[in-house]
Amino acid sequence: MDERPVACPAPPLRPYVSSYTGYRQAGLPPGRHRGLPSPRLTLIFTLDEPLTLTGHPDPGQAPGTYDTLIGGLHTRPALIAHPGRQSGIQVGLHPLGARALLGLPAGELASIDLPADAVLGRDGAELGERLRAAAHGWPERFALLDAYLLRCLSREPGGSGPSPEVVRAWQLLARTRGAAPVALLADDVGWSARHLTARFRQETGLAPKTAARVIRFDRACRLLGDRARTGRPPLLADLAVRCGYFDQAHLAREFRSLAGCPPSQWLAEEFRNVQAAGGAIEER
Repeated sequence: MDERPVACPAPPLRPYVSSYTGYRQAGLPPGRHRGLPSPRLTLIFTLDEPLTLTGHPDPGQAPGTYDTLIGGLHTRPALIAHPGRQSGIQVGLHPLGARALLGLPAGELASIDLPADAVLGRDGAELGERLRAAAHGWPERFALLDAYLLRCLSREPGGSGPSPEVVRAWQLLARTRGAAPVALLADDVGWSARHLTARFRQETGLAPKTAARVIRFDRACRLLGDRARTGRPPLLADLAVRCGYFDQAHLAREFRSLAGCPPSQWLAEEFRNVQAAGGAIEER
């Protein structure tokens, strides 16, 4: 069994939520999934087995199991063990939407994983129960998420959003796919680089330069994964140029730093068809 439905949130939520991704897999060999750094916060509601995290982005955080989980932006992988089956829904949260939906800046969740009810309260725990009890499958679960998050949005107090300068800096980073240097961002918003870095980190949990790295890396992973899913050989040299790296060696170093493993290992762990797609890839 391998179900991976994806849905867009209701239109008022789209500035804050990128997508809902369901997953239900069974009949797999026991394995490990890497929760990689990305420009989105992670909110997961499990449906059957809890998540078992054997490693967190913060290596000082102890392993644990979670029925629901919320995690901030990070630069190290979360390591998730599974016994050959897993199911749940992952909600991609924009870091600048954290205040509106969670009532706190994303910076307060940087590099940590928490049970979601530690942030969402009893309402979040009840949502998890309703998602698990849904009788009409994925459409009903996605509708429940819409209804819950719309209620959260309606409770946002006036004037509590991130500063326009931080919003503009993030948008410029996203628009350039992580290519805009900090000096350009600071000049664009009219702040010093030091002040922008401090305010940006406070709001999102990452400094602008680090956020740029994560944005580039996230794009590279998505493009590499798209090729693996369709059985095409991964072309790291071309991918490196497309995603703004100096060369293939630069991409490989970033993979080891941000994923904790080389690209070939990540592909082998996540996409078991990669060997059939054309054999090994060159590592540098």
